[in-house]
Amino acid sequence: MNPFPFSNDNKRYHTLHYHNKQKFGGRVYKAILDGGFTCPNLDGTKGLGGCAFCDGGSGAFAHPAPLSEQLRLEMERIHRRNPEARAIAYFQVHTNTYAPVSRLRELYEEALAHPDICGLSIGTRPDCLPDEVLSYLAELHRRTYLTVELGIQTVHDRTAADFNRGYTYAEFLQSYEKLQALGIRTCLHIINGLPHESMEDMVETARVLGRLRPQAVKLQLLHILRGTAFAERYAAGAITPMTQEAYIETVVRQLACFPPETVIERVTGDGEKAKLLAPLWSMDKIRTLGGIDKMQKEMDSYQGKQFEPLH
Repeated sequence: MNPFPFSNDNKRYHTLHYHNKQKFGGRVYKAILDGGFTCPNLDGTKGLGGCAFCDGGSGAFAHPAPLSEQLRLEMERIHRRNPEARAIAYFQVHTNTYAPVSRLRELYEEALAHPDICGLSIGTRPDCLPDEVLSYLAELHRRTYLTVELGIQTVHDRTAADFNRGYTYAEFLQSYEKLQALGIRTCLHIINGLPHESMEDMVETARVLGRLRPQAVKLQLLHILRGTAFAERYAAGAITPMTQEAYIETVVRQLACFPPETVIERVTGDGEKAKLLAPLWSMDKIRTLGGIDKMQKEMDSYQGKQFEPLH
C-alpha cells in the first residue's frame, strides 16, 4: 500500500501529473517560449559569462521567432501528442522579468490571449523582481494560473560563488518571501552534482528549502555542456560528474525533506544531446525514474517522511 497521500499511482512523491489532474482535470503541457530576454549575469550588470553551467539560458528547446509564431509551433507540437490539450506558456529562456513592465505586459498578455493557453510559468532570478514587476505579477496571479520559477540551485553561498551565480541565499530569501506574501505560486530549481558539494550538502539544500514550504520544486542533475565554463573545468579534470546511483540516492533523500503538498515538477532533466559531455547516463531517464521509485520503496521512503517544519 502506498503511504503517500498525493498520488493516484505508485509514485511516492507529489508529481506534476497528479497536480495537473487535480487542478485542471487532466494533462497540461508546457509551451516553451523565448521572450528575447538577457540576464544581468551576462550583460555586465551583475557579471559576464553567466553561471558556469549556463548554455544559452535554457534556450535549446525554444524557437527563435516572433512570439505568435513560437506559440503556433509549440501548440502544433503539443496537439500532435494530444489534439485536445491546453498548455501553460512557459517563458524559460534567460531571465524573464529582466525588462520594463511595459515589455513584460506586451509578451505575457499576448501569450494569455491565445485560446489554448491556460496559465503562465515565468523563469527568473530572485534579483530581478523589483516592486513594479512584483505588482504586475500579483495582477497576473489574480487573473490566471501563474507560477514564478526561481533558480536557486543550492543554499550554499560558497558553491554559488564558485559557479558565478551572482546573488546570495539571503537575496533569494527576500524575493521568495515577497512572492509568498503576494500568494504567488513559486517553483524552486535545485541542481545536484555541483562541484565540491557532497551528498549531505545537496540534502541540506532540500532540507532548508523544504522548511520554506514552496509550492513546487524542480530537481535537476548538473549537465556538463559543450561551450560552458564547466566544460573547460571538466576537460581539465576538475569536475567529477555524479554517478547515476549517487544521483538516485540523493533525490530519494531530498524528496523526504519536502512537505507532501509541494509539487515535484521534475526529478531529472534533459541536456541537449548534441552538446552533452557528461554524465552520459543522464540520457537514460527511464532508468533514473525507475531507480528513484525502486529505492523509495526499498527504503520505505516517501516525500515528507523527514520533513522538518520551521514551527
